[in-house]
Amino acid sequence: MKACCVPGHPAAETPSAAGGFQRVRTGSIEGMQLIPGGEFLMGTDGTYGFAPDGEGPVHAVELAPFYLDATCVTNEQFNAFVNAAGYRTEAERFGWSFVFFGHLTAAQQATAVRLRVLGSEWWCRIDGATWRHPEGPASNIKKIWTHPLVQVSWSDAMAYATWAGKRLPTEAEWECAARGGLVQKKFPWGDDLEPGGRHLMNVWQGEFPNHNTRADGHYGVAPAKSFKANGYGLYQMTGNVWEWCWDWFDAGIYRNSPKENPTGPATGDRRVMRGGSYLCHASYCNRYRTDARSSNTPDSSTTNLGFRCARDV
Repeated sequence: MKACCVPGHPAAETPSAAGGFQRVRTGSIEGMQLIPGGEFLMGTDGTYGFAPDGEGPVHAVELAPFYLDATCVTNEQFNAFVNAAGYRTEAERFGWSFVFFGHLTAAQQATAVRLRVLGSEWWCRIDGATWRHPEGPASNIKKIWTHPLVQVSWSDAMAYATWAGKRLPTEAEWECAARGGLVQKKFPWGDDLEPGGRHLMNVWQGEFPNHNTRADGHYGVAPAKSFKANGYGLYQMTGNVWEWCWDWFDAGIYRNSPKENPTGPATGDRRVMRGGSYLCHASYCNRYRTDARSSNTPDSSTTNLGFRCARDV
């Protein structure tokens, strides 16, 4: 199994997580879409994925209706939260975060400390990389207010969601919403990655990690409302940026998960991420699918990891 495209802090460094899952019905539903719930088929038995991720077996899940943000939380939205709450992200407190090597300047590339993880040499530990400065101190978000927020940990996402009167979606809710009402399709629009030659999400084009043709129009993070929304009115549920979910990660959870409103294991050391990102490429990581899973430690943040919020009806 490849290391995929999101590095993380060692599990031993992970702080204690928040308490148990709680329903939330207080936040505004502006900018959210109502997901009807009901029964859907979760997971895949296909051979195109990563068995160690626990993508199968396919199993029926029944969900209560819920609301989900139409887009990932944007830089502008998170800025409002920080200004109101005086919040400091974990990357700001650590003093560094992970940045994709290709997004660094030539000077930065010459001096950057490379993250030496087999299969993930394209990641660098950059001092001063935060949500305000995603690629390091020389970068900023002044011209990308409508882009999805990145450099945000699971704990940061939880802090924002709590402030907004919302919560993070469960993994089952995320997959149900990403499918957009379709049954057992790889992508929010069907099984063909590029139907009719059209690009419907932001993933790596060309030869990873050295050459991106930008055939889909983007090299890094795309604006939150790029490409067409799925059947539930949700934008970019696959590609662009990974999205944090509530659940602890367990590769074997699908074999004994409850059918009704599952919320994942009671404990763990890594939280679920879904959807893939602009760094995903079929040559090493095709996790830009509705049924793909991955995970990271709750205090980790990168230039391709964000989130969206849910709320109960």
